[in-house]
Amino acid sequence: MKILNFGSLNLDYTYGVSHIVREGETILAKDVNMNLGGKGFNQSVALSRAGVPVYHAGLVGEEGLDFYDACENFGIKTDYIKTVTGRCGHTIIQVDDEGQNSIVLFGGANQKNSKEYVDEVLKNFEAGDVLLLQNEINELPYIIDQAFAKGMTIILNPSPFDERLEECDLGKVSIFILNETEGQQMTGMTTPTTIVAALDASFANAKIMLTLGKGGSIYHHGDEELYQAAFDVEAVDTTAAGDTFTGFFVAGLLKKMPMRDTLIMATKAAALAVQKKGAAQSIPFMSEVELFNI
Repeated sequence: MKILNFGSLNLDYTYGVSHIVREGETILAKDVNMNLGGKGFNQSVALSRAGVPVYHAGLVGEEGLDFYDACENFGIKTDYIKTVTGRCGHTIIQVDDEGQNSIVLFGGANQKNSKEYVDEVLKNFEAGDVLLLQNEINELPYIIDQAFAKGMTIILNPSPFDERLEECDLGKVSIFILNETEGQQMTGMTTPTTIVAALDASFANAKIMLTLGKGGSIYHHGDEELYQAAFDVEAVDTTAAGDTFTGFFVAGLLKKMPMRDTLIMATKAAALAVQKKGAAQSIPFMSEVELFNI
């Protein structure tokens, strides 16, 4: 069984600010850093650091060649990463004094996927292999359809949530990993309980992993429902918390760990990530997660 993450590769420009800028306001940034990121890249890093060999597929622009070496350094397989003309995807990230963030995303190369490229990648995978997706790339409906036809297990993090997801046959998704805001957007419900109930009603065969930030997380599948409290730590930067949780949660599934152990592991990993600045570089190694106690 192989796991493929077909996802975004972004250049992250992170600005430290006293507070998230308001409409019509101009503020001074305390510092700025540029790092490699993107939800796809971050989740591949998390999977690799959780001990899962992962193939990454995605497009970079001409200024994104550092991704090849970075992926190799992180232990991510680069066989299916491709360079195209034009700009990389990039983000403008504000991180305030409390560690909360606000993000503007430019798609760039991530929006240049073609059906031919998708076919070229997926021909190397088969039934029983796992596909991890987010919503920072184009051709998502086609990727889902083709992967489902091959018998792959599809895991979707529907982030960022937008109208393009309405074009996807979400009934082909085996596992949803989403936060409370995305759950509200998908279902129209406003509480964790009602969000989970609505998702279960629409996708009865799918596993649902709903993260709630400081409120913890809820896992639901069939008759099984588990709540996991968050760990109380001082957050410096929450940028990659969700991606870290996703990577370690998927790693637990692939390793066939008991669900409670998987939730604890993913929650510990996210708690460690928020205590460091940056995205990919904040994601802990499995050895750090195993030693983490609070």
